[in-house]
Amino acid sequence: MQTVNALNEFVIKLANVNGSGSASANHILVSSICAMQVPATAKNIFPSNIQGLATWYVVRVSERGYLASTNRVHFMVCMNPQSIGRDIAEVCAGGYVLYDSSRPLSPDLMRSDVHYIAIPLIEICNREYDDPRQRQLFKNVMYVGALVSLLKIEYEVACAMIHRQFQGKKKLIEPNIHALQLGYDYAQAHYPSPIGLAVARRNLIGERIVIDGNSALALGALYGGATVATWYPITPSTSVVEAFKRYASQHRVDKDTGRCNYAVLQAEDEIAAIGMVIGAGWNGARAFTATSGPGISLMNEFFGLAYFAEVPAVIFDVQRVGPSTGLPTRTQQSDILLTAYASHGDTKHVLLFPSTPNECFEFAALAFDLADKLQTPIFVMSDLDLGMNEILSEPLQWDDSRHYDRGKVMDADQLEALNEEYGRYLDVDGDGICYRTLPGTHPTKGSFFTRGSAHNRYAAYSESGEHYADNMDRLQVKWRTAHQFMPMAELLIGDGNADIGVIFFGSSRYAALEALDQTAQMNITADLLQIKAFPFGDEIISFIESHQQVFIIEQNRDAQLCTLLLKEYDIPSRKLLSILHYDGTPITADHIIHQFTSQLQNEVSPDLLMRRQAG
Repeated sequence: MQTVNALNEFVIKLANVNGSGSASANHILVSSICAMQVPATAKNIFPSNIQGLATWYVVRVSERGYLASTNRVHFMVCMNPQSIGRDIAEVCAGGYVLYDSSRPLSPDLMRSDVHYIAIPLIEICNREYDDPRQRQLFKNVMYVGALVSLLKIEYEVACAMIHRQFQGKKKLIEPNIHALQLGYDYAQAHYPSPIGLAVARRNLIGERIVIDGNSALALGALYGGATVATWYPITPSTSVVEAFKRYASQHRVDKDTGRCNYAVLQAEDEIAAIGMVIGAGWNGARAFTATSGPGISLMNEFFGLAYFAEVPAVIFDVQRVGPSTGLPTRTQQSDILLTAYASHGDTKHVLLFPSTPNECFEFAALAFDLADKLQTPIFVMSDLDLGMNEILSEPLQWDDSRHYDRGKVMDADQLEALNEEYGRYLDVDGDGICYRTLPGTHPTKGSFFTRGSAHNRYAAYSESGEHYADNMDRLQVKWRTAHQFMPMAELLIGDGNADIGVIFFGSSRYAALEALDQTAQMNITADLLQIKAFPFGDEIISFIESHQQVFIIEQNRDAQLCTLLLKEYDIPSRKLLSILHYDGTPITADHIIHQFTSQLQNEVSPDLLMRRQAG
């Protein structure tokens, strides 16, 4: 029989039942591999119900540093009878299937081209534990112990990961180590010969950390000066506010009085949540809400108010599959057009596109400076894949000398020295950004009404079409000013001189990098550009103009980023080709390569194709 042989380059998929407590055990596995300085990343694929349905945890081990999802499975751990047929079918020829042999496996599930590893997990648990819940939980740790043995993971490292995972809960450490030992000993006794897959210690991680994007967003908000967080819980963004509250309770409490220097408010719905953010922003606080697509839909009218009244606000949109309820626990990049032009009437909103936990941290902090400087809502566009999965990341860094940029806020002395009438919507500097004041700054000067209806330059109510047009024209000037504050697009692969260009944004990063690494080995040369923000910078149009053909990678059906580019720039539509993925799973390098090469053969001009092949 064929056997898969791989050292530090393989995929393990663990199939279980939602609510069975498997995530904690699976985390011990991936953290042990990383502790051996071998890059590994995990994807948790879970249903939207509380418990009972199938869930999968996919661990990719890659000393080449590939962190994207992949459809290849070399080792399947089958713990769910309901999905076992589908799970075994996924394993590549020569791969491995670990199953609970307490009950015989149906002959229909026996493949002749895979290796089966039978461990009577339930029998061992029934012998070792009396409590039914303990039997379930420790069964998970037992199969991790078996994997530690089979994959040659250092046993002492796995024990250390249990100590770290349950620090502060000492009574749980010894029982978990005992369960780990049970699985390890059984595999050692019954499968002493090495299998074709193994983990060997390397020195490839260095100072990198493992963190999820939602935690990084929360830390960015904390370091960015946020003091108010409001939200209505919604998957997959809830953990942003939960993490912010946890961090703020550690770092935003006055040491002398014990008073909290922050506020976290759970609203009755998403509409109230964004209303609170706008109220806090008008009053001078740095405030944010975290939500997902359905929440964005509900908040639209308030986005228009903040845009038109010019009030700072930060929104973390952790995108999921829509429309309607869609797939609540699956990932997508499908809120781009919804947020870029959110609300009725003519609006344009700033979008930031982080692609790593490090950028989640960086862009979250930046968002509060941008909101204050531009006096407008700022959207940080993450997604479920980036937000809820732990990813190897460069350490988060903060410059302690950095000062918050509050923008054009007039203090009491400036107002006192003002000889003319204060105009809240008066463009003094010609950049479209007006001077604002905060309530209570001066006893008599600087007061104004904030209103969502039309107003003149002095914030007075007006139904004059001339006043309305004047205000809208100035907002467009401010939009053009915003360009200079945006993070620039970054060329990640190539020198900009290839005939073919590829553009991506957000969590497609890891799959895009891997795909172009692979296509380079196929003698297909392309430049790779990461877009980081909207409004788009001039470097993006220059990139598009300098390439014969440009592919846009995005995780939605309707090519929303491509649509945005075509709307904002005078680009021939035939020049842009889309690579789309929208089934709710994270995009893979294989998917990109398939669409990329297929379109090169079928849609790219013959002259360009001939030059590529000649090169």
